[in-house]
Amino acid sequence: MTPLGIGLQYNPEVAEWFPFHESRIDAVEVLLDTVIAPLDSPHVILPDRLAEIDALVAAEPTVIAHSNYGAEFGFEPLERTAAVLRHVPAAQRFGSPWMSDHCFYGDGSWSDLWSSPVQFSRAEVNRLAERASRLQELLGVPLAHENAAYYVPCPGADLAEPDFLAALVEKAGTHLHIDLHNIHTNAVNFGAYTLKSYLDALPLDRVVEVHVAGGSWSGGVYHDWHDSRVPEPVWETLEDLLTRSRPGAVVLEVQGRAHSSHTRELDPHADAELILGDLERAALIWDRVYGPHSRRTTALPAAATTTAGPGEPA
Repeated sequence: MTPLGIGLQYNPEVAEWFPFHESRIDAVEVLLDTVIAPLDSPHVILPDRLAEIDALVAAEPTVIAHSNYGAEFGFEPLERTAAVLRHVPAAQRFGSPWMSDHCFYGDGSWSDLWSSPVQFSRAEVNRLAERASRLQELLGVPLAHENAAYYVPCPGADLAEPDFLAALVEKAGTHLHIDLHNIHTNAVNFGAYTLKSYLDALPLDRVVEVHVAGGSWSGGVYHDWHDSRVPEPVWETLEDLLTRSRPGAVVLEVQGRAHSSHTRELDPHADAELILGDLERAALIWDRVYGPHSRRTTALPAAATTTAGPGEPA
C-alpha cells in the first residue's frame, strides 16, 4: 500500500467552509453517499456536485472513496446495489487507491444505517465473503471493510466482532479499515472488549486505512457523532496501531448534524481550529512512527534521499 499520510473526510458539513485546498493534508476522503446520483438517474454523480468533485480530484491531495450505504452486505443481488452501480464507477473516476465500506446491512429501501450492524456469525462470513470478493474484483483496487459503531447488536452472533472481521478478510481476500473511535464507542457502550484486545484479534497486516474521530454523550449513551476532539484513548491506540501495521492513510472524521439533531451544529471558526489541531496531532504521531519524510506532502525528492558514498557530502 502506497503511504499517503494524514487525511480529512470531505463531507457536506465541512466542505462548505474548511480550506481543503489551502491545508497541508495528504488525502481527502469523499463520502460516496453524499455525491452519487439516485439509482433511477442516468448519472453516476449528482450533476450539481460533478464540477466540485472533478476539481477536488484535480487538486493535489489524493482522493479516497468511502462507502457508508452501498447495500453490498444486504440481500439483493450485488449487481443491483448502489455499491456496484454507483460506488464502483465513482471510485474509479476519483482514481481512489482503495475503497472502504461499512459493515452495515442494507437494501434498496432501508437507510437506517447507523444502527444496522451485520450479524457476527460464521454463516454471514461465508455469505458476505463471496459478495465482498466479487465487489473487490469489480473495483480493481483493494476493498477495505470498516468496523461500525452500533447501538443495538444484531442477534444470532456466534463470533466476537474482531474475530468476524478477521475471518471475513481471510475468506474474501479483502482488507481492513480500522475505525478506532468506533471500537472505542462500542467498548464504552457494551464493554465486550478494549481497544487493545480488539486489535490483538485482527490481522493487522491487512489494514489499509485508519479513522480517528470524537464523539459525545446523549441519553446515557456515547455516540460516534464526530462532533468533538479525538479522545485520548484513541490517540494512544493510534500510535500502537501504526507500529504494528502499515496503513496508507489515517483520516480524521468531523461532522455534526448529519448524524443527529441532538448534536451541535458545527462552527466554522471554532471547528476549523479543532480540525487543524487534530490533523497536526495525527501527523506528529505518524511522523514519530514512520519518520518526518514519510507522508506524501513531506516526502523528500529522490535525489535528496540518495545515500552518499564514502567521503561524499550527504
